[in-house]
Amino acid sequence: MRAAYDVASVRVAESALMQELPEGTLMQRASFGLARTCAALLTNVEHGVVGARIVLLVGSDNNGGDALYAGAFLARRGAQVTALLLSDHSHDGGVVALRMAGGHVRSVTGADDVGAVEVISHAALVMDGIVGIGGSGSLHGAAIALVHAARDSGSLLVAVDVPSGVDSDTGLIADPDACVFADVTVTFGCLKQGLVVSPGREAAGAVVEVDIGLDDYLPAYGVALLDDLDIASALPEPQGADYKYSRGIVGIMAGSARYRGAAMLCVGGARQGGAGKVHFADRGDGVATVVVQHFWDVTASDASADDREFEAWVIGPGLGNDEDSVSRVRELLAMEVPVVFDADALRVISGHADVRDALSARGRRGEVSVLTPHVGEFRALGFGDALSLGRLGAAKLAARELGAIVVLKGPGTIIAAPDGTTFVDSFGGAELGTAGTGDILAGLAGSMLASAQARGEITDSGEAARIVAAAVGAHGAAGALAASDGRPVTAMDVVDALPDAIALLRRVME
Repeated sequence: MRAAYDVASVRVAESALMQELPEGTLMQRASFGLARTCAALLTNVEHGVVGARIVLLVGSDNNGGDALYAGAFLARRGAQVTALLLSDHSHDGGVVALRMAGGHVRSVTGADDVGAVEVISHAALVMDGIVGIGGSGSLHGAAIALVHAARDSGSLLVAVDVPSGVDSDTGLIADPDACVFADVTVTFGCLKQGLVVSPGREAAGAVVEVDIGLDDYLPAYGVALLDDLDIASALPEPQGADYKYSRGIVGIMAGSARYRGAAMLCVGGARQGGAGKVHFADRGDGVATVVVQHFWDVTASDASADDREFEAWVIGPGLGNDEDSVSRVRELLAMEVPVVFDADALRVISGHADVRDALSARGRRGEVSVLTPHVGEFRALGFGDALSLGRLGAAKLAARELGAIVVLKGPGTIIAAPDGTTFVDSFGGAELGTAGTGDILAGLAGSMLASAQARGEITDSGEAARIVAAAVGAHGAAGALAASDGRPVTAMDVVDALPDAIALLRRVME
């Protein structure tokens, strides 16, 4: 598991570490790591460092200093390095170091500096050292012109710590036309939140972390990113003493005469999540017949939800928004076991004040509720304005106010728990942006929660969020596997890919 941190936490850690080191040590560590990464990149795209033309776009203070010292390292290895200074307050020591190493330094006269654009046009690599992690908002004037020149040149574009124009905490981009979209971002000490949250993660490109010794000074918890091992741990293989009831039972309330496919996809996901039994709630509309004819191992009845029989429930995919659906949502809100509310269940919560109050009451009782909105459903829940905080901040706010785990779907899906525990998914890709994949995720998450509940692992909302984040990751891995041969991906392809995706994830446990 990796973690990403906000700027305030990074600053505190850096300050504590700097008190124990000679002045300038952190910058030297960062710039050396940056230079090594650039050298490796040049070896892959050019004939190596010697003779390679490198341009540094240099802003003020430390971010520009990192670029300048890295340029000095590369110049000493034989690169032709030119620094374009965009500020009157460039890092003096870095400028001196670059000149002493044989690099060239020139000040940019303005947005119409033709000479600066000409230098960039011949570069193999352009380094973005304009704005560091403390900056926010759009670039201006000459910086925009040079960033555009770098894009047009086809040069390899490497961002220093965070791409300029990306908010380091939120990942927000005020103006995409005044932002660096890097091929590679070299970040120092730890991941920054803005590098893992959309749209910042798209601007960052591939992210390389340089160890500068911060680990022991960072908080115990940041925004977490699960890896293969974390996901596999949440999907354990059955052990010798396990049987269907010891592995948990998940109940599914999904589908309608109009949306039978949603029930099929939800159940398809639930069958792969580790629960020992999947039970489908029959509403008498013919959907249950279709489900059990296709999935012979799934049971169905018109029995109501019962805490004594089920470890978790899923409700909502294709359910409809009629009175029966509202009644079913109310019924599950009275349960003590974890419940996943998806799709039409979210519409019910959004449209009925008493239902929303019952959801909040579940949170106050410490019961686990999981809401899985896409951005439109998130707005309908009343959190559209919160998106100005960025996806990460908005999801955390909603989780806190609703007393529920919020899964804000989209690029870099956010999983936020009411206790502040937060995950960002790094497995899912654009192939999941097709009808029905959310139904699969709801079923998979419900099944994994049922299994974890049976194992006694869900002790609080943070642990439940970890299981849900693992479900999001496994779902993403299945999407990636389905898309791996270049074919168009449908939701059924994702269902079919789940067993092999989970098997691949489990290999790290061997």
